[in-house]
Amino acid sequence: MAYTQTHIDALKEAIATGALEVEFGTGTERRRIKYRSLAEMRSTLADMIFEVSPQSRPILVTFAEFTRD
Repeated sequence: MAYTQTHIDALKEAIATGALEVEFGTGTERRRIKYRSLAEMRSTLADMIFEVSPQSRPILVTFAEFTRD
């Protein structure tokens, strides 16, 4: 399934209102998805945003730390 900005907006609205269920589309293309948690919704939202706009993915940086004893 290719995500659209409409999907992103619907999921953002559900997150903002505290709903765990989101409805996408209309007519025969209507789908209702029930998420298990807010964390799952946020993860899906990040995937949607990346698919719609790949250049918006944040760059992850890891810092190493060490000590001498």
